[in-house]
Amino acid sequence: MNTPFCQSCGMPLADAEHFGTNADGSRNEEYCTYCYKEGAFTSPDATVQTMIEECVPHVRSGQGISEQEARSMLGRFIPTLKRWA
Repeated sequence: MNTPFCQSCGMPLADAEHFGTNADGSRNEEYCTYCYKEGAFTSPDATVQTMIEECVPHVRSGQGISEQEARSMLGRFIPTLKRWA
């Protein structure tokens, strides 16, 4: 089974509490709780570049890779997500 991931930041949506919420309080299937709450983006003015920079420390610690490796990987991945496509 494939784990879905946030279409804004790329975070794996592995647990129910990771999913964002729609305006009616229902679970949003495309975005995480850090990016999307109550039917709106938590950082509506974010850009691809600011999202990459925000995610670098999380990817570094989660995958044990260098800052440059994380930035490079995110630079290839984040622009392909629904929010940024």
